[in-house]
Amino acid sequence: MRALLAFVVVAANVGGAAVVLVISAFVLPREELLDAAGIRLVNLVVLGAYLLLTVPIGIWFGRRKLTLPRRTTDPARAERRLVLRGPARITWMIAFLWLLAAVLFCLVNLRYSGRLAFSVTATVAIGGITTCALCYLLVERMLRRAAARVLSGRPPERRRLVTGVMLRSVGFWALGTAVPLCGVMLAGLLALVYGDSSPTQLAVTMLVLGGTAIGTGLLTAVGAARAIADPVLTVRRALARVQDGDLDVRVPVYDNTELGQLQAGTNGMVEGLRERERIRDLFGRHVGRDVAEAAAARGDGIRLGGELRPVAVLFVDLVGSTTMAARRPPEEVVALLNRFFGVVVECVEQAGGWINKFEGDAALAVFGAPMDLDDAPGAALSAARCLGRRLAAEMPEIEAGIGVSAGDAVAGNIGDPRRYEYTVIGDPVNEAARLTELAKSVPGGVVAAARAVDAAGREARHWRAGREVVLRGRDTPTPVHTPIGEPAAAAR
Repeated sequence: MRALLAFVVVAANVGGAAVVLVISAFVLPREELLDAAGIRLVNLVVLGAYLLLTVPIGIWFGRRKLTLPRRTTDPARAERRLVLRGPARITWMIAFLWLLAAVLFCLVNLRYSGRLAFSVTATVAIGGITTCALCYLLVERMLRRAAARVLSGRPPERRRLVTGVMLRSVGFWALGTAVPLCGVMLAGLLALVYGDSSPTQLAVTMLVLGGTAIGTGLLTAVGAARAIADPVLTVRRALARVQDGDLDVRVPVYDNTELGQLQAGTNGMVEGLRERERIRDLFGRHVGRDVAEAAAARGDGIRLGGELRPVAVLFVDLVGSTTMAARRPPEEVVALLNRFFGVVVECVEQAGGWINKFEGDAALAVFGAPMDLDDAPGAALSAARCLGRRLAAEMPEIEAGIGVSAGDAVAGNIGDPRRYEYTVIGDPVNEAARLTELAKSVPGGVVAAARAVDAAGREARHWRAGREVVLRGRDTPTPVHTPIGEPAAAAR
């Protein structure tokens, strides 16, 4: 990077010196001198000697400006200061060398003519100012990757206005456009004062100086515009990716002005969105994604209480879990329960329901709340049949009872403002729990209330009516249904 910087900076300064030489020697109007060719030769020799002397010195000083001090108590801070202040330090060094050149050429030409010395000195000064502006932009752009590295852990601090975007833009306009145009005006002023310039010579001078001013102004304006536009474009691209759902975006922060604060602020916003999405996902895993989305959609906050709505309920409970826990190690019991609940969650979610709660070795699934679901009883019955088949095929070492009911229940937030949960309360929940006890003694382990089958759509054809049973805690008998069997289910 140092070698590339040295090459670019040297090329820019040699090019600027060549332009100054051509304008001073062949374009600017001057009085008649006795040995104009000899004076040009002297200036050319001095320029060559000055470049041969100052280019190695400039490279050496520039290398020192971009080298970390050997002894420092805070290497990270030293590197940060080195990279962020590198463009300004190199520019000040270049400005000093151009200032020496202006003084040198003023002294060299003063012996021939005061007007010549003034014209050459002014041209060198204007060329030096413009070259310094271009070098600053080039060095700053080349150090972006290093700036992004040193600013990655610590975003740019709030700066005063003197280092902000506004003054930087105005300053580059002045250095790249206003100063060269001042040179054009100065040439015209000298022609008016001395009155010894022919119209042709004055026209050529105006055309050359004006073209040079337009060229340097364009380069400086483009460089300054890119310095502002590039960070904005990176932020815009990042926001477009965030809008598409990609939260793994990170904008490189390489600007030490308000633009850098914008880049760092975008990263902070994306980090907040990423954390919010993580919490939302975690919340959804605890309470169910439908409940989480319904809670997030409410703009007026969470309120305790509920609403009466038709729902379907599926209750599943393991058989002999107490004996299993006493005979098996706890780790084995937990692994078995996780496999069991994994099957339960898959069957319920495929049918459009969600797990309201896990209760030890049992689970309660709800269909139709909080989000509306077409044919909630049919979805619950389909999930029950799926669960019965999969448990028999994948986990034959266990037995479970599955009960399904449907009807009106209160669905809402129950508890205290400090701690509550979304659940359903009503007769379908109690009936499903009682049917689960009955299902443990029924072949296949799946039982549904007749009202759930009657309210179902096409799913009802996969169930057959059974006997009436008086469930525990009830006075009247409850008609129950059981699945017709695998052949009938496969025909569906």
